Amino acid sequence: MSAEQLKNLQEEILEAVSKIREAVVSVESARIANSRYGLIPLKGAGSGIIVSGSGYIVTNYHVIRDSENVTVRLSDGSEAEGSVIGGDEATDVAVVKVDRHNLPHASLADSDKIKVGQVVLAVGNALGLPGDPTVSMGVVGAVGRPMPWSDFIFEGLIQTDAAINPGNSGGPLADLEGNVIGINTAMIPFAQGMGFAIPSNTVRRVMEQLLENGRVVRAFIGISGVTLEEEFSRRMGISQKSGVYVLRVSQWSPAHQAGVRRGDIIVHAGNRDIRTIRDLLEELSTHKPGDRINLAITRAGQIRDTSVRLVAEGKQMEQIPE
Repeated sequence: MSAEQLKNLQEEILEAVSKIREAVVSVESARIANSRYGLIPLKGAGSGIIVSGSGYIVTNYHVIRDSENVTVRLSDGSEAEGSVIGGDEATDVAVVKVDRHNLPHASLADSDKIKVGQVVLAVGNALGLPGDPTVSMGVVGAVGRPMPWSDFIFEGLIQTDAAINPGNSGGPLADLEGNVIGINTAMIPFAQGMGFAIPSNTVRRVMEQLLENGRVVRAFIGISGVTLEEEFSRRMGISQKSGVYVLRVSQWSPAHQAGVRRGDIIVHAGNRDIRTIRDLLEELSTHKPGDRINLAITRAGQIRDTSVRLVAEGKQMEQIPE
């Protein structure tokens, strides 16, 4: 890279940081927990990103867990009380509202356009240090990554080597145009240069539901299943090596009415091939109650196709007429 190219890159980074920095906030929460010694106060701290001039802020659910109110410190140094609109543990996304107007805010980019190797910036209040937010630069190492040690964040994440430290949680992962492509959520302490961010499209979808319902309403088909693995297949006398083996089908559930039965193996759903239970959860997360999706299942070695009309989790089919 020539000196001129390096200078141009530097100017691009400076412009992106300037654009997004004023929209980054510090989020501090407090809650009371029970212990054998009585009630004890617990504090949490992280970052957030203002996504609306009217005071809506996106952060991580684990930052505000079990809190109704939080303290938000804005980029100008002022503090404001924030109300928790809602949070979703499965995606680790939460929305907080402060009573301020005309705030500087960031734009959510289309995370489906992210490319591996793309240069990104992680911004947040790393380690809770005083002063302006910390900025680190890296590249996208992978997209669609599952959280390596967690089953509760089941949607694919952005992997980056941009430094993400405690306190960065809830802050933005931005592109070189200063647009948010993800929300930083975690790093692996025993790995070198491996952090994760929730894609902005997931953030947008969850945020819309939290603002509308106060919670995320997930699509439900009504099965319990396990990922087919070699040992399980051998024990069950199954030749198939991948898919979701159906252990139980709830009565009157969408799957039951669509003809899915115990022992079936789901191999395709909607727009993707299903190899693991996580694949099925991820596909369902892209749909809403009322949608229809096609399932391909194997039974006794034969492929069968069926269509399932999704309902809201916890509701039975007879409660929602066709």
